[in-house]
Amino acid sequence: MTGNPLIREKAWPSTSIYWKVALVLFALTALEVAAFEVAHRDIATLTAIVAPILIPILILLSAMKFALVAAFYMHLKQDSIFFSGLFVFPILIAGGLILALLALFSYARTFAAGG
Repeated sequence: MTGNPLIREKAWPSTSIYWKVALVLFALTALEVAAFEVAHRDIATLTAIVAPILIPILILLSAMKFALVAAFYMHLKQDSIFFSGLFVFPILIAGGLILALLALFSYARTFAAGG
C-alpha cells in the first residue's frame, strides 16, 4: 500500500491456529517433563542415554517454545520487520554471548582439571 519495505501486511491467524500452537506447546512441555523424569529415575537404558544430554535437550525444547510464543502470541509474524528485528536481534546477541560463555567456562574447567 505505502511502498515502505518495512511494512508488511499479513492476515491474522484463525483461532484454530492458536489452538494448534497451544497443543504443540503442551507437547513440548510434556517432552521436557518426560526428559527430566527419565534422567532422574532408575531406568537403566534410558537414564544412561538421556542424563548426559539432559541440559541441551531442555535448552532446545525451551528455545522452541520461546520461538512459538514470540511468533504467535506476541504477534511477531504479523508485525513490521523493523519491530521483529528490534526483538530478535538482542535475543541473538544474548544467545551468542551465552554460548560463548559456556564454551569459555567449559574450556576453563577442562584446562583446570589437567585435560
